[in-house]
Amino acid sequence: MGLRALITDVWSWLDYKPAMADPRRPGRNAWAELTSSWVPDEDLRRLAAYRLLAAYDSNQAGQVAAVTGDDKDGTERRELGDPSKLVDTALGYLLGADQTITVAGAEHADDEPTAEATMALAVQDRLRAWAEKELLPLRVQQAERTAILLGDAVYTLAWDPTKGRVLLRTWDPGLFFPEWSEDGEHDGADFPLRVHLAWDIPEDERRGLKARLRRITYELAPIGPASRRGATKDGAAAREYLYTDTGEPILIPGDTLHPDTGAITRTYPWAPGKPTPWTCYLTDAEWELDDLNRGDILYDLPLHKATYRIRADGEVLDRLDLMADFLPVVHITNSIPTSGDHWGKPTIATVLQALDELSATDTDSSGASATTGSPIIGLAGARLPIDRATGQPLPVKVRAGTVWQLNDNGRMDALDTSAQLAELRARVDHLLDRIAANSRLTAAGLGTLDPTALPSGYALQLALGPLDSLVAAMRLARTHKYAVLLRMVQRLHQAGQAEGWPAGEALPARLMWGPHTPTDRAAVLDEVVKGVGAGVLSVETAVRMLIEAGYPIDDAQGEIERVQARAFDAAVRLADATGDNVAVRDYLGLPPVSPEVPGVPLSPMAAEGSP
Repeated sequence: MGLRALITDVWSWLDYKPAMADPRRPGRNAWAELTSSWVPDEDLRRLAAYRLLAAYDSNQAGQVAAVTGDDKDGTERRELGDPSKLVDTALGYLLGADQTITVAGAEHADDEPTAEATMALAVQDRLRAWAEKELLPLRVQQAERTAILLGDAVYTLAWDPTKGRVLLRTWDPGLFFPEWSEDGEHDGADFPLRVHLAWDIPEDERRGLKARLRRITYELAPIGPASRRGATKDGAAAREYLYTDTGEPILIPGDTLHPDTGAITRTYPWAPGKPTPWTCYLTDAEWELDDLNRGDILYDLPLHKATYRIRADGEVLDRLDLMADFLPVVHITNSIPTSGDHWGKPTIATVLQALDELSATDTDSSGASATTGSPIIGLAGARLPIDRATGQPLPVKVRAGTVWQLNDNGRMDALDTSAQLAELRARVDHLLDRIAANSRLTAAGLGTLDPTALPSGYALQLALGPLDSLVAAMRLARTHKYAVLLRMVQRLHQAGQAEGWPAGEALPARLMWGPHTPTDRAAVLDEVVKGVGAGVLSVETAVRMLIEAGYPIDDAQGEIERVQARAFDAAVRLADATGDNVAVRDYLGLPPVSPEVPGVPLSPMAAEGSP
């Protein structure tokens, strides 16, 4: 291979595999026969990388190596689930103990009940209720495991008028095809103007259906006239745009036509006073693969051969106006993309060759253990049983209680391979340590570190340092994407006119991750007690530290009020310092003293004037 044929891109770490050869050169790509003609050439390396990584996760890397010619004996390779363990371990550290949706300003709703804080708390409660109905923790775990394994994951959002809420769905990134501008001047943080979700549907002989291609397209485009369900000349479902008899476009209520430019603008609930000419169109169509030519690429399929799908409410999904000025698609990357790229890097990318070495060593260990457990024995001068029919010695097997008669000079030698087996096991340990270090999951994070080897908790923190930086980088790559997703959830509820969702710009919401490493709760509690007692920590900060350490505190403000209601020593000091009994009663959460002097009931004898 010369330098001109060397490819350096996001998936170059897989170039040592023959299956990742240049897809533009015929006969060099092992996946070419398995890939449909509609797939763009620039996506072949990405799809090949996804398939290889999925094979590692399912213990099929050896079978893939045998198919692609990388290893003829690949089907005999021992694969013991190490790649899957790395992925699941990284997933656990990324997600943490739990995930919580927070809205900026909602924490002040108790102590500062302003209109902004009250609205933030209401939106936060609605987002959390939506997350519970849509099983958000489950969806996040599905998508994030895919992102860690393949480097990318995809969410889509859709308004369901029947359920009255936004539906969240996760997708295989191998079905995701964003369409970028042709000038190539885009960054990893940019959003495309059109994205496709496409896949092959196999032939169904029972129903008489041929093999088809399904493509779902989200596209930002200028707002058009109102439309309704129609039909083509051959009776197929299509969308019909509405015009008056004079040729003027009929508008959706709320849209405005500008006669001077011919543009149609719309004001969305989340941007009052800011009309825009853009909207998002949804198209869901199918093509029979027999109708497609070799030159028909995903981005330019013949629309006259398309069959459009019909939604449950009867809407034809042919450029259906979603009444939103954004694409309800969120692409998650496992790592921070390099400048000019927009694809992520899997966690096991840099240690993939080490995983191959580990699998090969496990295979060799399996063979060595077989010869160690059932050793090869050489006999000399033994009287072996003879097959009477053939006159040949019968095969000799080593079994418990077997006795051989040897001549005077007879000898029995056993091949001892235990030393080689011990070396192979030591090599396995060496490779595991190398994988733990280079993946930054660390031996302590993978649970292979001997706890007695650490002299103190500080030494454990140093051992977990690379893991902390790895988790921080992974969460940084996702923070903005989940903020965008929660913003889309609010806007789609506004567009669907869901009850209780306030109009106006969506409030900033975030998905907060739980602690990814165990916390010494006793040490945190001792630190809090000493800090508050010495006056160097406030009660608010102390309660927040306890929450982060995992103590079961649901309401921080309520916990502070309960603590202060029993802090009589602090109340005494407050009274001595200020002399203000009103401030003391407010500190303890007691109601103010009534200004009226209560009457003292008299006994009957005192009321009659008795002495």
